[in-house]
Amino acid sequence: MFAAYATVTILGAVFNGAAAVTYLIGHEYPKAQADMKGIPRKWVPVLGLLLAAGTGGLLAGFVVPLLGTLAASGLVLYFIGAIIAHLRVGSRDIVGGIVFLSTALAALTLGLVHQGAW
Repeated sequence: MFAAYATVTILGAVFNGAAAVTYLIGHEYPKAQADMKGIPRKWVPVLGLLLAAGTGGLLAGFVVPLLGTLAASGLVLYFIGAIIAHLRVGSRDIVGGIVFLSTALAALTLGLVHQGAW
């Protein structure tokens, strides 16, 4: 069980870490996504920080399981919100959000199974 937990958690950290860097360096893609969803561009770095915090929390969960549980839970909520934001404006381009959500949900589930809730 640990191998599955570690694999999914590291994969989730890589996905979210890469996304966080994209948001934080000012890449055009997150800005275009914010414009499309009607989100002010000043929120883009904040969203990047949330992704970075989730990344760090997933990795910290190997040492402090509660941090991993909280980070994975936060990422699940983040990506549910991202998918809703897409659907709200009529965008059906949600495959990426579903992949990220699935990874966060898998990390949460496997973490809870492997380490327990606290």
